Amino acid sequence: MQTITATVPVTLPPSWATQQRLLLSTMSDSVYPFLDRYTHDDGELIYDDGWGGGADDFYEGYTNWPLLYLMGGGDDLLALSHRGWETVTRQLTRRGQAHKEYARSMDTFHQAESDVFFYHLCLADPTAGQLHMRARRFAGFFLNEDPEVQNYDPKHRILLSGRLGSGGPHYTPDEARATASHRASETYGLPFYDLPGIDSYLDTEDPEKARRMGEAVHDRWQKGEVVGNLSVTSLVTNAFLLTGDEKYREWVLAYTDAWMDRARKNDWLMPDNVGHSGKVGEYLDGKWYGGLYGWTFPHGWYNIQMTATTAAANAYLLTRDDSYLQLPRRQMDRILDLGERRDVRESHMSLKHHWIGQLTAMGDNHETFLVPYRYGDAGWFDWQPPSPVFLAALWNLSMADEDWERIERVRESEAYDWNEVVAFHNKEDGGHDQPWLRYLAGANPDHPERILQAGYQQVAQRLAVIREDTEVGTNHGEHRWQETNPVTTEGLIQLIFGGPQPIYNGGLLFARLGYYDTQRQRPGLPRDVAALVEKLEARRTVLHLVNLNPLEGRELIVQAGAFGEHRFGSAQYSQLTSEYPGATVDYAAPPVSCETRTAAVDGKHLRVVLPPGTEITLDLATERFANEPSYAGLG
Repeated sequence: MQTITATVPVTLPPSWATQQRLLLSTMSDSVYPFLDRYTHDDGELIYDDGWGGGADDFYEGYTNWPLLYLMGGGDDLLALSHRGWETVTRQLTRRGQAHKEYARSMDTFHQAESDVFFYHLCLADPTAGQLHMRARRFAGFFLNEDPEVQNYDPKHRILLSGRLGSGGPHYTPDEARATASHRASETYGLPFYDLPGIDSYLDTEDPEKARRMGEAVHDRWQKGEVVGNLSVTSLVTNAFLLTGDEKYREWVLAYTDAWMDRARKNDWLMPDNVGHSGKVGEYLDGKWYGGLYGWTFPHGWYNIQMTATTAAANAYLLTRDDSYLQLPRRQMDRILDLGERRDVRESHMSLKHHWIGQLTAMGDNHETFLVPYRYGDAGWFDWQPPSPVFLAALWNLSMADEDWERIERVRESEAYDWNEVVAFHNKEDGGHDQPWLRYLAGANPDHPERILQAGYQQVAQRLAVIREDTEVGTNHGEHRWQETNPVTTEGLIQLIFGGPQPIYNGGLLFARLGYYDTQRQRPGLPRDVAALVEKLEARRTVLHLVNLNPLEGRELIVQAGAFGEHRFGSAQYSQLTSEYPGATVDYAAPPVSCETRTAAVDGKHLRVVLPPGTEITLDLATERFANEPSYAGLG
């Protein structure tokens, strides 16, 4: 492994470096007030309600804690993350919601939200034998390896229900039809728009109409494949990254290929439902839309594009075949082509709270580019801003000019300054992709400082909420933990790893870099070391490392890719040529001068030695997706 030693002194500590270390430290400490307020002495969440919502809600307060650890957060974070997962699973098992340490029966849109915690934990601690066993067991639920859990039909390459898990595919009992009822909400509207006399959510306030809608929901969603099940590809890919077992790769590709074929036959719009015969629309009168968590109800393109991007990313990672990226790319084009400039005040947005950044940055300008998120019998509806998550994730995977052009197309169509950083922390711990993309374009040089300031502001605000929260137990909803989780990782991931926040509904961490502290023998940046990915290109990565400690040296390994999937060719860096620190009689250090050196790396790892008070900028030639991916690289 090539070793490069920094020689350039830190004459003026970069503000982003000091802010980054402060944020890492503050967030690492912030988890303790959270635990004190919301957990019992044994670690279980304080919650006594008889139902408790979905199983995902219990895990979501911990989702990004392993990510903070992976970036160099506190040593305790790994053990606390393990305990969080264990205690939540135990709590859900006792409540009957989990079986064999996994959700018994749940729609995969929500299940994927809790699965990401497990993925991050596996990445943070890949040598833990218990995680290996669990990863195999969980993936096995969908490979039919458990004789009691047969979720998959290999002939038609479908999962058999929109609700599945460790209890197998869930089919609503026929007797439930007699008491079926569905009261629609104003926010999400109706699941279907083809029932006579039911034209809006208000109509379902009539018990008879609610009954008819409930019967339709039962009949149409009772069984069959749905598009959200594509998120299961991450669960199986996670098992591959831990074990290297070829069967997991084969399953992911076979299943993704089936959905690729369905999308291709529908002009690249993903159908959202498939019957047990393998026919699209089998239980929906032949319609390609209308399935559970599909195009009509409740989120449309939002969750469909997420799951399409996630599956394509997994297949690309496992094959290095970029044709899989056509799945999210072509679908995105179809939706963007429908976009129009509209007044946001006149548009009903089912996900309005997701666009706080865009809507705040618009100020008094109310017209911007909107696209339709949902489709029903009357056509396209629910016009909202295109999510930056989709754009950033696709370009991060491909680094293709055409995907950057899609980013620019949307930016030029929207009515606000993409450079602006709005301080907020949404459920997905995301939404700040635009200013990061402008930074990488060279047009937003202050982004590192401003996103770190926003992160600190959110930690401080959430700690204040925790201190003042007196509604613990039955007096708060099951979302309270994700709403008060003080850890916010998006900005740190952008700057340290060189990637966007993972897709919340089942996405893995696709980032340019990973780190290992050789002195402490753990993943993450060493103490006092700050990292800034200054440039990302298809064949180039520029990384700035700073050791803020003037007393002690630090050493780390930089890895090409979160999974070691990339490869470094050569590294250019600056070597000190002037005399430093000067003579003992000098009142000031002499000017610093440097020359550029080049070193061959030719691998996925580079050792960097940072003597006390030094910094180095590494211009790394990078071959992307050149290696077999694995979690083992930083273990």
